[in-house]
Amino acid sequence: MTSFLAAALQLTSTPDPEANFAAAEEQIELAARRGAELVGLPENFAFMGDDGRRLELAPALAERCSRFLVTMARRYQVTLLGGGFPVPAGERLTLNRSELVGKDGQLLARYDKIHLFDVDLPDGNTYRESATVQPGNELPPVVEVPGLCRVGLSICYDVRFPELYRHLAGAGADVLMIPAAFTAFTGKDHWQVLLQARAIENTAYVVAPAQTGNHGGRRQTHGHALVIDPWGTVLADAGVAPGLAVAPIDPVHRERVRAQMPSLQHRRPALF
Repeated sequence: MTSFLAAALQLTSTPDPEANFAAAEEQIELAARRGAELVGLPENFAFMGDDGRRLELAPALAERCSRFLVTMARRYQVTLLGGGFPVPAGERLTLNRSELVGKDGQLLARYDKIHLFDVDLPDGNTYRESATVQPGNELPPVVEVPGLCRVGLSICYDVRFPELYRHLAGAGADVLMIPAAFTAFTGKDHWQVLLQARAIENTAYVVAPAQTGNHGGRRQTHGHALVIDPWGTVLADAGVAPGLAVAPIDPVHRERVRAQMPSLQHRRPALF
């Protein structure tokens, strides 16, 4: 495997899927023009709005998101992650699903978010993702992307659960993809440090697409889509405006870091 460019896209998604798909394609095209071969869209890339409206749209939106990812991957010849979109899961529930699609349009991997964001924040905001989202019940996958690397999937709140990423590292992940819609309140203190920790402890690259800005009502997201190397160095940061973070994924550098800091080899799982 040789070095290639990865792009973590950053959007300000709205309750209008048409506008969201247009904004997403604009950033995918920009990433492809810059030479990115692995491109990630954030969580909720197709819809961010009222839960009731999301549940209403979910049947049609789920199908459209899957078709959109296939079309975009083929059109721009990139491996594309749709970082999270609603899929019907029974009465008044959806799954929060990500899909990784190869440049030929083939579905490479699928993951339903297993950790749900049920939190009362000090800023007065309350989040109850479990009220309308059913958690997945399968471990996130690691998939070999032909010609690129081994990619492990996760979504947003998962980043606070290091055992999930240890599983991905154990399954051979070279790149950990962590698409998110991280709140502005928690993001300012936790987003970057958590991503750096996941990169360092697993000596893997992190590609973290993000939502940014105001999404109507009281919902505000942190932004700062990042690409981080296995040493924990931030290689690219999208800031707080819609855009993208692009940086190289270098397998030689990854192996050098793993040789210098062979912590994965020093684990003693029999004691835990």
